[in-house]
Amino acid sequence: MVTSLHDGMNLVAKEYVAARDDDEGALILSRFTGASRELRDAYLVNPYDVEDVASALYQVLTADASERRSRMARMRAQVREHNIFGWAGLLMAELTKIPQPASVPRD
Repeated sequence: MVTSLHDGMNLVAKEYVAARDDDEGALILSRFTGASRELRDAYLVNPYDVEDVASALYQVLTADASERRSRMARMRAQVREHNIFGWAGLLMAELTKIPQPASVPRD
C-alpha cells in the first residue's frame, strides 16, 4: 500500500510491481501519485478518504486469486514496457527536435 498525499513517479510502487515475478500480490496506490497514471490495475484510493482505503483493503483481501494475478501481470507488463531506457530514448528524440541557433560568424 502506497498512500502518498503528493508524489512524483513513485518508484517504490513500480519497484514492488517489478519484484513480483510470481504475479502474486496486489498494490493499493494513492490517486495522487505519479505512478497511478501508469499503474491503472492497482487499487487506486484517495488517502484522505478512510472509507475508500478500507474498501480497497476489503477488495484486495476478498479478490479472486486469478484477478489479483491478472492485475499484477498487466502492471508488470506496463513497468517492463515503459522503463528508463524507453524514457531516455524519448527524451533524446525530443531534444533532437530543438532548433539549434544559427552560427554567428566571427570577424
